[in-house]
Amino acid sequence: MPTFDVVSQVDMQEVRNAVDQAQRELATRFDFKDTGSTIELSAQELRLHSSTEDRLKAVMQVLEEKLVRRKVSLKALDHGKVEEAAKGTVRQTVTLKAGINADQARAINRFIKDHAPKGVSSSTQADQVRVQAKKRDDLQATIAALREEDFGIPLQFENFRD
Repeated sequence: MPTFDVVSQVDMQEVRNAVDQAQRELATRFDFKDTGSTIELSAQELRLHSSTEDRLKAVMQVLEEKLVRRKVSLKALDHGKVEEAAKGTVRQTVTLKAGINADQARAINRFIKDHAPKGVSSSTQADQVRVQAKKRDDLQATIAALREEDFGIPLQFENFRD
């Protein structure tokens, strides 16, 4: 019976490369000179720091531009609130979302049940959703339908087996 898995992952190597590129751009651009703008990556979160809120938004824009070029979905970013830091500076924490939580898995399962062709079934397994059908064409139609729907997280389709 053909199957595939719906997962939500972030390629941390690409995120690391995007952060490095953004840091280089912040160091060389004239409008960021003497603003103390930085981006730090640690485990599953990014910490942005700058002199003013406007500069912080510009830092975020540079980072998002680099992430898009590296094919990292912006849906994986969970923006925290802008906080005041020492000496009148501001900072923001951005968390990277990976994995499908229980509520999102329920939403995906309900969507598959409502919109997929007859004979397609799905089940939640840890932080992924396994989809099964008797025909390969039904699975491909399900993938197309899932791509069109917005669940608020980036979805990848892996482990397609006949």
